[in-house]
Amino acid sequence: ANIEAIIAHEYFHNWTGNRITCRDWFQLCLKEGLTVFRDHEFSADQRSRAVKRIAEVRTLRAHQFPEDQGPLAHPVRPRRYREINNFYTATVYEKGSEVVRMIRTILGSETFRAGMDLYFERHDGEAATIEDFIKVFEDVSGRDLSQFSLWYHQAGTPNLTISSTHNAAAQEFTLEIEQSVPPTPSESRKRLMHIPLAFSLVGTDGKAIAYSGVEGASVEDGVIHIRRRRHMVRFSGVGERPAMSLNRGFSAPVTLSVEQKADDQFFLAGQDNDTFSRWQAFNTLLTEALISAFRQVLDGQQPGFASRLTGLAGKIAGDETLEPAYRALAVALPSEADIARDIGKNIDPDAIFSAREALTAAIAEANREIFSDLYHRLADKDAFSPDATSAGRRALRNILLDYLSLLPGGAALAARHFQSATNMTDRAAALTVLALRHSGSPETVKALADFEAKYTTDPLVMDKWFQIQASVPGPQTIYAVRALTSHPAFSMANPNRVRSLVGTFSSANQTGFHRADGEGYRFFVETVLQVEKRNPQLAARLATALRSWRSLEPARQAKAREALLSISNAENLSADLRDIVERTLA
Repeated sequence: ANIEAIIAHEYFHNWTGNRITCRDWFQLCLKEGLTVFRDHEFSADQRSRAVKRIAEVRTLRAHQFPEDQGPLAHPVRPRRYREINNFYTATVYEKGSEVVRMIRTILGSETFRAGMDLYFERHDGEAATIEDFIKVFEDVSGRDLSQFSLWYHQAGTPNLTISSTHNAAAQEFTLEIEQSVPPTPSESRKRLMHIPLAFSLVGTDGKAIAYSGVEGASVEDGVIHIRRRRHMVRFSGVGERPAMSLNRGFSAPVTLSVEQKADDQFFLAGQDNDTFSRWQAFNTLLTEALISAFRQVLDGQQPGFASRLTGLAGKIAGDETLEPAYRALAVALPSEADIARDIGKNIDPDAIFSAREALTAAIAEANREIFSDLYHRLADKDAFSPDATSAGRRALRNILLDYLSLLPGGAALAARHFQSATNMTDRAAALTVLALRHSGSPETVKALADFEAKYTTDPLVMDKWFQIQASVPGPQTIYAVRALTSHPAFSMANPNRVRSLVGTFSSANQTGFHRADGEGYRFFVETVLQVEKRNPQLAARLATALRSWRSLEPARQAKAREALLSISNAENLSADLRDIVERTLA
């Protein structure tokens, strides 16, 4: 799937990037963001549109949202840069893609296609600007997109605060919506955005409730067009109180603060006919439970979880009406970084890890029979195939393995999975489960050795071997990572190897990197400065791992700042690295 997407992306650059190129570096998103949108659409057509959309949003939230909320925030079209290599970012690529998608949502697919056709016709062989791009859509639609174009010029992730009331006697349902954009570096005052919010009022039968009229905002084809700071949107002819399904299909890259009953979230998680929103409802329930558990851990309590939450995970996993790849994404818990982002401040990574492990164990225990039966039924009986259906079955089986590995006999189960694997997907998944869940066990030690011996001459697979070991949670991993830098297969001169070991440890291992005593940061400083002598661009990319340092609890925050200052005070820093560090500290 990844190979397909990458080839598609580079092929699509023939038009969006080559035949129509960019007038200057400030138009970079016109090449990258637009082409990411095109490769996303290709992959959605080739495989599963629902699964692809969820994966896109998870990537956006994991990489772009933290960028927008931290010291490295910048508009999709940057106004200035010191080193352009540092602007090949999630904002330019992923948020740039979302802006194009919103144009399609606002105009409709047919008018959007007409605009793209006009763009290719009008600017073939030219060096274009974002203004040229927006103009073709204005010309084909007759709409004024000047307010919408702020998405290109203004940094930050907008937030929508939404509450609702239902007047049964008057048969009126009201949504009160308020938009805000938090301040970002160099932009303390924000202008109001045009936000297309796809929605549905869902009835008890799971179907959309029809309404006879609406006032308070422009509403077209299931989309509320939010243009003011506050909207009071009144739907008339609504006899029953609906559940609100909001930002369906992730129609806008925003955060939502919604006053909604837990019963409605559970209902939507089981009934919403928009597959993205159904996933989002369950993900929201999981996130809220994890944040509550995080606070319980900080208070010295043992986290507890509602049985209907853990039970719902089993129902979704076993729902044969849903494709396996979708079920795999649905039952995968939010990552530690996702949870930290939603908590926002005073982050203790160890407490987040404990909360997440407790919920994982609770779901595994509550669904041991369902998960075990499904795990065995999903075993491949045919020859390996990379097609979407087969890949989805493997994805679901491997996430079930992760849960089942926490039960008695879990290490032996994962070892058998590893030994019997007929493909890299299953073999790497089993090795990951062994390393992350059973670090140091005889089964894990043997599997790591066997994997290394089998693939020692394959550089890309060995990158995976280093990456898995760098991901092992806990304070002891720093010693393993340090030791691996002396491994014969490791070289600071090999960018992929550095990314797989050091990059994974610093960006994807929350408990290991953010060790309370600062040892992870000290290793980080040493490595970044060492890498910078050979590869300033790679060093600058590694340095972004501390972009959210201000969200940590005070003791870790002080140690992270000290690490950044150590890099900043080093002599003869490259422009690439100095740019990132100074903006991160500013």
